Amino acid sequence: MNRLPICLLAILILAVLPGCDYRILERIGFTYAASYDTAPENQVEITVSIPRAEPTIKVKREIHSAIGKSSKDARVKFANETDLLLVNGQIRVLLYSEALARKDLSNEINSVLRDTSVSPLVKIALVNGNAKELLSKNYKQHLSTDKYINRLLEKSSSNNRIPKTTLYEFERDYYDDGIDPIAPILKETGEDITVDGIALFQDYKYIAKIPNRDALLFSILRGKFKKGDMSLELSSGEDSSSEYIMFTSVLSDRKVHVERRAGGTMHVTISANFKGSVHEYIGNKKLSVDAQRHEVESKVSEIMTESANRLVKQLQLHKVDSLGIGIHVRNYMSYEAWKKLDWREEFPKVEIECKLRFKAKDYGKIR
Repeated sequence: MNRLPICLLAILILAVLPGCDYRILERIGFTYAASYDTAPENQVEITVSIPRAEPTIKVKREIHSAIGKSSKDARVKFANETDLLLVNGQIRVLLYSEALARKDLSNEINSVLRDTSVSPLVKIALVNGNAKELLSKNYKQHLSTDKYINRLLEKSSSNNRIPKTTLYEFERDYYDDGIDPIAPILKETGEDITVDGIALFQDYKYIAKIPNRDALLFSILRGKFKKGDMSLELSSGEDSSSEYIMFTSVLSDRKVHVERRAGGTMHVTISANFKGSVHEYIGNKKLSVDAQRHEVESKVSEIMTESANRLVKQLQLHKVDSLGIGIHVRNYMSYEAWKKLDWREEFPKVEIECKLRFKAKDYGKIR
């Protein structure tokens, strides 16, 4: 048997093996969350949170921060501060300060998009305050801040307190000329982090904010959804009696109708039917009596309709179509007519009317 080919193959394998890229798990730093803040001279400060699972050390995670002219520049700097090989394949959350978002997030988001190791499902959120401080702080009731933030965003979007916003959804809305992107806002409240509202964008620039109290209303106007809960004060300022209702398990269905009226004015009607289980009611009505329950439903519908019209006016004032009304207008018009239309300038001029109707699915044992 000719052993020469076998010997040559063995020598070739021995020569190639030292050049193989061995990545030992314990030596890899999987970035779980990153934050971005403004820095002097138009630079950006980037902070990363890296979980440590080694039993020999007490540290649960590493925090590294650096200032650079770009994301890559900053990452090169703090990569020298750790013994781990930093990778982005497991990143879950990207946090941007409101101050940075008011300038422009195009450089930061495009840098992430160019990194093929980052999943398009990574969550995006703004921070009311300093994003580095929020990510770096350890909260007593939570073992890991980065995982706490990730789960908070997951829970809030699943309950429709905020619309789901990932890198994919943000970029999809950015490139769609009939809707503007949005993102949730977080803030620190003592020893906890809470959702502070919804950020409205023009392209990559943060323009305005929907307060947290209107978050569910915004979701109702934006589209169909399940789950969610809301509380509402039904008594007016002139009424001395207190009337309050809280409903849960909200189901919503939205329809948008577009038409041209006399004189060429464009009119849009947003009709939304939503129903929920009455969890609590304080007032002088008996929900078990059909007529009185319908009175409460009508009052809820009236208050919600007024709030919806006010919210839409706010969007028009800031020229941000975060509800996607432009998508329905685009479908109503011909392609040529839509392309000639400057929707950013036309949107504030459109007559938009909201009609919301509430129905109580059940009211438990309330009498």
